Amino acid sequence: MPEPRPCALLLSGAQVVTVDDERTVYTHGSVAVDGDRVVDVGPADEVEARWRARRTIDCRGRAVLPGFTDTHTHLFQSLARGIGEGLPIWPWLNHFMWPYALHLDAEDARVAARLGAVEAAHAGITTVVDHHYAPTDPETVLAVADAIEEVGLRGAVARGMLGDRTKVADARGLPEGLYRFGTDEELDLTRQCMAARGADARVRIWPAPLNLSYCDQDLLRGAVDLARAHGVPWHTHCSESAKDPQSYLDAYGVRPVTWLEREGLLDEHATLAHAIWLDEEETAAIGSRGAGVAHAPCSNAYLASGTMAWGALRSAGAVVGLATDGPSAGGRQDMFEAMKQMVSAQRLAALDPAAVRCEEALEAATRDGARYAGLPESGQIRMGGLADLVVVDLTALALQPVHRAVSSLVYAARTADVEMTLVGGRVVYEDGRCPGIDEEALCADAGERARRLVARAGFTPLTQPWQHGTHREEGLA
Repeated sequence: MPEPRPCALLLSGAQVVTVDDERTVYTHGSVAVDGDRVVDVGPADEVEARWRARRTIDCRGRAVLPGFTDTHTHLFQSLARGIGEGLPIWPWLNHFMWPYALHLDAEDARVAARLGAVEAAHAGITTVVDHHYAPTDPETVLAVADAIEEVGLRGAVARGMLGDRTKVADARGLPEGLYRFGTDEELDLTRQCMAARGADARVRIWPAPLNLSYCDQDLLRGAVDLARAHGVPWHTHCSESAKDPQSYLDAYGVRPVTWLEREGLLDEHATLAHAIWLDEEETAAIGSRGAGVAHAPCSNAYLASGTMAWGALRSAGAVVGLATDGPSAGGRQDMFEAMKQMVSAQRLAALDPAAVRCEEALEAATRDGARYAGLPESGQIRMGGLADLVVVDLTALALQPVHRAVSSLVYAARTADVEMTLVGGRVVYEDGRCPGIDEEALCADAGERARRLVARAGFTPLTQPWQHGTHREEGLA
């Protein structure tokens, strides 16, 4: 037998849920890591006979799985967690989220992003797509990208753009303060940010018109051109509200996704957040072009926006990943919660307990999310793939007994069960902490900034300990 080869790390004796092409699960397996890659995976005795690791971690009673990809979040919302409840999506945006965004300064955004990235690392999220629109000057956008990268995560900051004001924006009452830059200037600023973080950056910049329904059509065209020129995805909110398609139809005589398709703008670079209120033609178009869709089930339930047609989009050929959609609308950067909520919502919508299985939820959170983010070498555990990995403790009382690791992970595990997160072979979370991050100081800074921000935005009434009734404003929904 040949001498064992050296490697950096060996995760030994785990239930290894690879989510590879064969969907292999090793009930007593090991994963060898060297550099930023998985160099071996398989039955524990076979892998450990082939490798001599500088560090071996006993993973008995644990699961090792691919890192999660959060396909749509807003890390700047971290400072507004837990307030603004009880509003449908449009009043929530007009009277809470957009005013909050307008009162955020650059350092608030950086600290909020750092807090959100640390939370994501704690939760086993290795890749984030952060749709950032507060503030969007290049210095702030690049500082947000730096904050995510300093924690050790990979992914993208999708720079939110509005461009020239449209009739739809007027009709739906978007605040004037959001319109800092015209269409040409938005595209130029995004181009500058993309150039500053090139192909080798762990966190890249994507062009991201804020919302398909109310953004300038020339802005959409320019964003797609930028994405194609740089070989990156582009990102936008798509038909999250029931009124989004109708408002677009009223203004332009066509539904928004149908317009994208007719203009030749819908392709594999498109990543569309939510995509709830689609018709059959739009669903077929998204699928036929291999576009990506970010499904945020917790946010959709919180805002009562609707339930995405998961099965129809997947059957059409869309790449569907899971998302948290930010702390203000989802509460937590928690993909375990998103997986379980997705299964529950789809089964309720179909009144069919076989509508979606836990395996599909795990695929969406890992390999499909990685495809969506343009990272095909992540999202599964295979030889030569990126070592973006999560170690989850399966010994907690609430997980006993563990008959099937996949089922336990989707229905019973929580972020508190994550023991280790690795991104490119680097440990970014272990023993309850992110190495190199003073989490107590970060939380104190974020808390103080949040208090000042709440006062500045006039949101102090929203922080009352107990609130009665509803804030619903039917006329604005």
